[in-house]
Amino acid sequence: MNTKHPRLAGLGDAMARHAGTIQVVQWTMVAVYLFLVAAPAFLPIPDDSRHIWDSLVLFAQFAFWGVWWPFVMVSMLVMGRAWCGVFCPEGTMTEWVSRRGLGRAIPPWLRWKGWPFVAFVCTTVYGQMITVYEYPKAALLILGASTVMALGIGLVYGRGIRVWCRYLCPASGVFSLLSRLAPVHFRVDAEAWAEAPRTPAVICPTLVEVRTISGGGACQMCGRCSGHRDAVALSLRPPGAEVTGLPEREVVAWDIILLLFGVMGVASGAFQWSSSPLYIDLKQGLATLLIDHDITFPMTESLPWWLLTNSAETGEVFSLLDGFSMLVYLAGTALVLGGIALAGLAAAARLAGAPKSLWRLGYGLIPAGAIGLVIGLTSMTLTQLGAEGVAFAWVPQARAGLLGLGLAWSGILLWKLVPKPLSWLAAMSGPLVHAGLWGLILFVW
Repeated sequence: MNTKHPRLAGLGDAMARHAGTIQVVQWTMVAVYLFLVAAPAFLPIPDDSRHIWDSLVLFAQFAFWGVWWPFVMVSMLVMGRAWCGVFCPEGTMTEWVSRRGLGRAIPPWLRWKGWPFVAFVCTTVYGQMITVYEYPKAALLILGASTVMALGIGLVYGRGIRVWCRYLCPASGVFSLLSRLAPVHFRVDAEAWAEAPRTPAVICPTLVEVRTISGGGACQMCGRCSGHRDAVALSLRPPGAEVTGLPEREVVAWDIILLLFGVMGVASGAFQWSSSPLYIDLKQGLATLLIDHDITFPMTESLPWWLLTNSAETGEVFSLLDGFSMLVYLAGTALVLGGIALAGLAAAARLAGAPKSLWRLGYGLIPAGAIGLVIGLTSMTLTQLGAEGVAFAWVPQARAGLLGLGLAWSGILLWKLVPKPLSWLAAMSGPLVHAGLWGLILFVW
């Protein structure tokens, strides 16, 4: 069910009318982004006596990792991919370059639906290897490389469109998943569209066919199509309604692989490996095995900072053993959590007598995965604030409440998708194990 809200629809129409104002906002965000990413990389690492308000490096870290990224993720759950269409610096730059580039056709290999999963996993793992959240040079390396690739793709492919955003952006797949839960989206009235006189087509920057918009997966909420043929309007819907009414053409196996093995697996491991006793036990076990075989160089040798954390300023150095142990831990977390969730979905689909519905059921797990991301990202915010002496007594209760919300929301969606007790319980195995791991991280370890 969609609800027509005049003020909300008016906001969408205003976005279409005031494209120039939106461009000013976009290029302002580009300037802020480039400053926060680039400037701190050329400054020394501050010592423990410095604070967010008197150190550009600490301020940029807090602004980018403590405020920017948590806000972006939460915004996906509320306003869909409005961040992508209105604020994203890389989207703005790649579209601008595309208008002046070679305009070549998009090759089939670039349209492969597995790229978001590959890009997300590689970026997340590499970021952990070089400690991207703490070292400005590491942030510049990863984010700068992403921006350069976005510009390169825009320069070569498409004409005034966002090929990078649609197919290759490391965050695009996650944004697509989370936005399907949002209560706000652009809705197309099929009857009004059919009855309206023919008008010039709206060119969607992310190659979405406006007439067939059915949700927020690919739509970046830029507002350019609002009011088109008097049939497109910004509208309200029940949160998660898109998941239960997803058209078959939009069910993509790679979406669920990203959710289970990327968001619930690799990302969860990345947020908690450093505080996990399992990681410590793994590293100590490997160290003992190496010593028993008279192999010591993995514990004494490292790599350059752009391959593995190695900071002369702070003295923090990851040995080869540290890096290998981290990779094993992240891979193990992904395989265990993702494997349990996938097995549960497969069992649920088979018990329901519809084995081919496995991937559709997977979308019901989005809330559980989304809550894990929000808790992980805000943990960095709280850590940064804690270093400044700011603490909140209600944080444990809030985290427990969020975990409960994620489980309940996924449970409701899954029940709507497969209203059979045994199938529902099987499908819930993944979210339950995922929430259990977060419970260990937050309240036990």
